Amino acid sequence: MPLYLGLMSGTSMDAVDCALAHISGGEVQLLAYRETPYAGPLRARLHAARRRGGGLPLSEFAALDIEVGRAFAAAAMDLLAEHKVRADQVRAIGSHGQTLLHQPRAQPPHTVQAGDPNILAALTGITTIADLRRRDLALGGQGAPLAPALHAALFRRDDQDRCVANIGGIANITLLPRDPARPAGGFDTGPGNALMDEWAARHLGVAMDAGGAWADSGRVVESLLTDLLADPYFSLPPPKSTGREHFHLPWLEERLRRHAKLQPADVQATLLALTTRTIAGAVRKSLPDTRELLVCGGGALNPALMRALGGALPDVTVASTAARGYDPRCLEAVLCAWLAHRRLEGLPGNLPAVTGARAPAVLGGIYCGTAKPAP
Repeated sequence: MPLYLGLMSGTSMDAVDCALAHISGGEVQLLAYRETPYAGPLRARLHAARRRGGGLPLSEFAALDIEVGRAFAAAAMDLLAEHKVRADQVRAIGSHGQTLLHQPRAQPPHTVQAGDPNILAALTGITTIADLRRRDLALGGQGAPLAPALHAALFRRDDQDRCVANIGGIANITLLPRDPARPAGGFDTGPGNALMDEWAARHLGVAMDAGGAWADSGRVVESLLTDLLADPYFSLPPPKSTGREHFHLPWLEERLRRHAKLQPADVQATLLALTTRTIAGAVRKSLPDTRELLVCGGGALNPALMRALGGALPDVTVASTAARGYDPRCLEAVLCAWLAHRRLEGLPGNLPAVTGARAPAVLGGIYCGTAKPAP
């Protein structure tokens, strides 16, 4: 089967996720996975760019576009070298890039990713598929989430209703009805790890609340949770997607001002409950006969979050996607590899029932490499 590389960096902006996979037809076999941290100065500039949003100077975006492209190329070549795979053995790279801005409900709707695919193709020699979201937006869709298309290909079965929760900085859910006549669905449920990570960074000076231990030490403040859940995003009907442009530390601080001074650990426990309840609520409302919830993304590695999901969905088996053969850390990078395969085969990569696009679409542009194409 042909080899593909998938490259992705999520809303945490901490590393480049790189997956090497065999993909042919409906078969996806993961061969290798690697996380390559961003250099500290680049990571700091990316976070600063995210905070500035649409106010980022054009010259700074242009520089970040090139530097992220170089970081992605280095991550790809490091993985290939580690596993002794030549560039000419890889049919294509699928690169999502680094999202700096995602505003699907703005006028006009827009989404912005850094990571120049010309740099990737030039430095690796491998044909690169990139700009994976904007065709969906051009067709009236949200451009996100795209993961449900892969989840449907990998995990849909006719024996039971099943959901997949992808918990990165933002969480999204995939709905997989057992009835093949019903389309797969999905949407962003809201914050995943992003708010918890930012709160832990502020009060503990660490990148994340490892294992959810700090959240476990606190108590859920129901009045604050009710206030957080009152955000209009949660009551919007699908299709919908969101990002850290909406759910960020100032959003939390604005709501904290309406409450008496709270212990930081209690706020962390409440943020974990927010992620839990929005995901569990989406499962119960959107596919109430669900019997299995598969979890991927960084949230799958948080035992406190996994226990909370199990408690919120007592009639549902909650498990990592590792139970179905896929490391929960790798699936977004695998998605990018899979979308590269779909692009070269002329197959759609979006699900209109998920994104709201008017039609299925072949996603991404092709940036030819210099290595001899793999057969």
